[in-house]
Amino acid sequence: MCKKIFIAATGQNCGKTTVSLSLMHLAAKKYKRVGFMKPIGPKCVEFNGHLVDKDAAMFASVFGAEEDVALMSPMTLTTGTTCRFLDGEVDLAAPRKAILAACAELERKYDFLIIEGAGHGGVGAVVGANNAKVAKMLDAPVLMVSGGGIGNVIDAVELNLALYEREKAEVRVIMANKLVAAKREHSLGYLGKAFSGSGILVTSAFDYTPVLADPTLQHVADLLGLPLRGDQSERSRICHTIQLGAASSQRVIDSLEDSTLLIVTSSRDELLVTASSLHHIPEFRRRLAGMVIAGHVAVSEITQRIIDDSNIPYIRIEETSSVIFSRLKEHVSKIGPDDEEKIALINSMAEHYIDFAAIDAML
Repeated sequence: MCKKIFIAATGQNCGKTTVSLSLMHLAAKKYKRVGFMKPIGPKCVEFNGHLVDKDAAMFASVFGAEEDVALMSPMTLTTGTTCRFLDGEVDLAAPRKAILAACAELERKYDFLIIEGAGHGGVGAVVGANNAKVAKMLDAPVLMVSGGGIGNVIDAVELNLALYEREKAEVRVIMANKLVAAKREHSLGYLGKAFSGSGILVTSAFDYTPVLADPTLQHVADLLGLPLRGDQSERSRICHTIQLGAASSQRVIDSLEDSTLLIVTSSRDELLVTASSLHHIPEFRRRLAGMVIAGHVAVSEITQRIIDDSNIPYIRIEETSSVIFSRLKEHVSKIGPDDEEKIALINSMAEHYIDFAAIDAML
């Protein structure tokens, strides 16, 4: 018989996908066949001829489950879906039928199934399948991921619990994530007190770690909608710092931090040449992940040759460097299938931070 768990969250960017990845890794140590499902997919991509949620595509790619990707993402919310449902153009029973059929097939194939919700508890309501309803219809115990803290976590959990209680979905685990390391035990102690007597396990995921929120070079390229040029083996490298190359070349180079993405105006030949030349030196290669070359002015021919010969990863865009800097600083990075470095780090950290045995015992 397949054991199931529904991964919910109190809101966006709490870390559902990171937790799902961690549980996939940890569950595989106990269960022979571990599967994944994203019943409602609000963000879609084309993958192997199927239009599926991007997280389902990522899990299928990372865990070698490409043949099951259609089952892993049975219902997608594409542009216009909301209006079609509200106009009565789509059968309201369709989402339920698709989700139940896909889950039943996955249960036959796997021993442990991780079912990831979308956003907060209410996402999917427009098609009659909010997260709480989906958890109930699939008879899956719920693990609810929250952010770190005490008061804000309690408030957010209580707000979401009301919906799950209304739908009669059983929340068995509350998992605080992105905790402040110095306050970890303090926060968990008070969260335990807040939910004592509820029968819900209060546990934790990761301390707040900027590296998990930092983008990879490929993420930056995808965000800007442009190709990553140069060394393609570096596409999964994490950019810990985003720096605007506005000062003198010497000052910019001296101030490089570990794995910096440098944004340089296209007319700054001296800085472009210097950064590209330093790419050959291991010390600077560690500090300089790559460049975004911004601006309408064409890069000079000789400078472009030096950049290409160095094989430094870079993205060329015509917007101004200040605009690009602002866009990237506001961006929240999501995990993708090519993020080998990030996924390996998550798996390693999961073994230290997450008590899978305690969670498994609640299912």
